[in-house]
Amino acid sequence: MTQSEHPNRLTGYFLLAMPKQGSKAPAKSPLPPPPDAPVEEETPFSGSLIYLCEHNDEGAFGIVVNRQTGLTVEQLIEGAGLLNVHVTPDNRWRGVPVYWGGPVRNDRGFILHQPLGQWQTTLTVSDDVGMTTSRDLLEAMASGNGPDNALVSLGYAGWTAGQLEQELAQNVWVPISCRDAATLLFRCAPDERVSYAIKQLGVDPRHFTAEGGNA
Repeated sequence: MTQSEHPNRLTGYFLLAMPKQGSKAPAKSPLPPPPDAPVEEETPFSGSLIYLCEHNDEGAFGIVVNRQTGLTVEQLIEGAGLLNVHVTPDNRWRGVPVYWGGPVRNDRGFILHQPLGQWQTTLTVSDDVGMTTSRDLLEAMASGNGPDNALVSLGYAGWTAGQLEQELAQNVWVPISCRDAATLLFRCAPDERVSYAIKQLGVDPRHFTAEGGNA
């Protein structure tokens, strides 16, 4: 079947970035590589796990969910002067980390959250996970309210029409279906999310390789 028959076929999936072959030291061989062998480098997404928020005939976009920026929600709100508010010491979002969501629009916040709620600009990704870009959600978090769970990021990863399909065919990404995306997004520690995602493939993360997903 064609993608047009599945207009949102990978929406709600996770994409695991695969290391490029030859990106690091050559394989253990006494022979040098051929002179015309391509030299590949690590990409900005190496080691990244992306939650795909939308995928259709016009393209795709998602949020990197395992790479922290070093900022907290408090620092984002107060330090960047986004809102004219002070985050109180008892605010439950105070020390929550902010993530690098991708290389596009790093000056803009993208918030994955559960439940969907009623916010001004929310994209429904699944039955209980949404992605909001409107200021009202951040304002609610600044006052200690907001959704039950949230992952705040700066920037996103985007693909033009057909680009993601081409990269999937080149094994740049491994698509992973996760029945309970909220568990991975909001209840797994950042450094455990890749392993949790790999386990959804029925593969032991210790045996996961770039060739076909498992050894």
